Amino acid sequence: MGAVEGPTITVVTRDDVPPIPLPNGSWSRMVLTRDSAPGIAGSLGYSVFTPGTVTGMVAHDVEEVAYVLSGRGELRTDGDPVPFAAGQALHIPPGLWHAVANTGDEVMAMVFGFPHPDYPPTERR
Repeated sequence: MGAVEGPTITVVTRDDVPPIPLPNGSWSRMVLTRDSAPGIAGSLGYSVFTPGTVTGMVAHDVEEVAYVLSGRGELRTDGDPVPFAAGQALHIPPGLWHAVANTGDEVMAMVFGFPHPDYPPTERR
């Protein structure tokens, strides 16, 4: 059987993508985007939040999903805060103002994604 033509698999190493600095020594990396995986329809990122970190409020044009790998924290919205911990998944509807806060004593890490081939259009407060 000869070579099969078709889609190819893209492998991207997290540390090969430049970090996006966040407050308090925290960072995010947009690991899979149209730049790293041409033709991709969604995007995937990885964030590390040091204890005490609180990000600025943002609202994305599209929904966001996340899975918490370690630590604990809360999403701060215009309503009540929503606590979360390692092993939990989050769904953030489009247009919802939110900030991430690490409320624990250890590093919190999460994987997140958007149905957009890059970090989506976002408003900031």
